[in-house]
Amino acid sequence: MFTLDDLEAAARLVHRAFPPTPQIDWPLLALRAGTEVWVKHENHTPTGAFKLRGGLVYMERLARERPGVKGVVSATRGNHGQSLAYAGRRHGVPVTILVPRGNSAEKNAAMRALGARLIEHGEDFDAAREEAMRLAAAEGLEFAPSFARDLVLGVATYALEFFRGAPPLDALYVPIGLGSGICGCILARDLLGLSTEIIGVQSTGAPSYALSFAAGQVVTTPSAATRADGMATRVPDPAALAIIRRGAARIAIVTDDEVAAAIRAYWQDTHNLAEGAGAAPLAALLQEHDAMRGRRVGLVLCGGNIDLDLFRDWVLERA
Repeated sequence: MFTLDDLEAAARLVHRAFPPTPQIDWPLLALRAGTEVWVKHENHTPTGAFKLRGGLVYMERLARERPGVKGVVSATRGNHGQSLAYAGRRHGVPVTILVPRGNSAEKNAAMRALGARLIEHGEDFDAAREEAMRLAAAEGLEFAPSFARDLVLGVATYALEFFRGAPPLDALYVPIGLGSGICGCILARDLLGLSTEIIGVQSTGAPSYALSFAAGQVVTTPSAATRADGMATRVPDPAALAIIRRGAARIAIVTDDEVAAAIRAYWQDTHNLAEGAGAAPLAALLQEHDAMRGRRVGLVLCGGNIDLDLFRDWVLERA
């Protein structure tokens, strides 16, 4: 699919926009988890999430190969949309974003601030995605999926930085939304010839990939009832599932309460604010801490874009 040269070229493209994010071993997290813990801080990108990397690679290719493109349309719960808006502004490509009704007010505001035309539609991400595809055909826009070749290559650059910047990792926990993050980690690990065990993380309220992983085929769910909106997916992407089934060891399942506890732990132990999906890997490690004892574990803090009202209600009020 890709070569190491492809991945390193993507990293150079990303680093023209922002420098590598840090990977840090936090002593208090290590004490809490009972093992050595390294955190990749994708909450430190200019949009506060890892998705920006994929947006930059996707938009650079689109602008180069289709310089007259009318615009791009996509669906998101927030971070993918911010990445496209940020990259579209750099390349002069108009971006339209569909979000479900009731989406994060702060993520919506961030996308608008980056220049996106924002439309609210449907009750969840998958309904917004269907409307985005309809709008692409109606208005002659390029539909940007949440899982695609360039997106995987772009987000794989954080895994390249992580694997090269941290000591050898025995295991790496990665949250799963539509799959670009974990697929990028699998790609980078395999291109570097490493043996790191990669473990996906999903919510008990949105376990479509976990069910599909176990069944060996796409399994959809009637709802995605989790407050960790970055993992709220009902319909897995078949291409992503194939990569995950080949390259991941397993998929751990965490509750919203476990995620809230992990957000608090990140704040107490590192003074970093994590959104729900960003804290899910730590929640899974704390759930599996006995099995991970004595191993060197990596966690992806994939984003920090949590609304203040949600943080107060979900995390602080239930502490």
